[in-house]
Amino acid sequence: MSAELTKARSLLSGINSHLKQGKLIPAAQALHDATLIVLKSPLMKGEKEEFTRLIDHGVFLLGQDAKLRQLFPLKLEYQSGGEKELLGVLGDLMKELQANKSEEVQGLLADMLKKKEEALQQIRALLAAGNAAEAKKLGDKLVRDHGSSTDILTEVADIFVKAESYSEAFQYLDQALKNDPNAIHLYNRIGIVLRKMRDFETAEKYYQRALETGAKDEYLWFNIGRLYLDWQRFDKMVHAAERALKINPEFVEAQKMLAFAKKKLG
Repeated sequence: MSAELTKARSLLSGINSHLKQGKLIPAAQALHDATLIVLKSPLMKGEKEEFTRLIDHGVFLLGQDAKLRQLFPLKLEYQSGGEKELLGVLGDLMKELQANKSEEVQGLLADMLKKKEEALQQIRALLAAGNAAEAKKLGDKLVRDHGSSTDILTEVADIFVKAESYSEAFQYLDQALKNDPNAIHLYNRIGIVLRKMRDFETAEKYYQRALETGAKDEYLWFNIGRLYLDWQRFDKMVHAAERALKINPEFVEAQKMLAFAKKKLG
């Protein structure tokens, strides 16, 4: 027996196992591929009889599956010599199963999004009630459930920022930055959080790292100027405002910042 026919036999023998595991697409694919091999292969009389029985049994197993009958209205039928017709029906079956799978995936994504939004709302409620510890536990779980993605870390961090829980927000943002070291917006967020924590020196270090790739971002320079305002480093504040205005001369807030810093310096 050729290697291809051996493969066909293996595919057909695995159909029952796929169905027991609820794997409809692999089961249908196995029957389809095995039938195609048989159709293309020159068979001796004994081989023809064997594969007719095996294919017929595969068709029977698929036809008896309750979920498949619910999804696919056409009856699966097969008789010796009807391999082409069976392949056509199996092609339609797999298209239907793939479409159904896509709908299931979309449903799962929608369910995940709903659960995420519910968890975020719970975090907001816990913070509003002054229960930062429980909010942090729920935030950590949400992050784990979403594979510690940068997006979810940033979303959770923003909630803690709005609740003025800056230490917790910093932890999430720092973790997000480790995922994406070149994300200027994360450096910006961390700098703002550290400024509000009055950890000016650490904030300056983060901003300096951000400038390695974002020196042409006027808003980054403006936020650095805000840091120096709170730190009362007015000479550095002048420099930051001037850099922002060099990039965007019409930046009104930077103009006000520059005038204020120069006034402070006398």
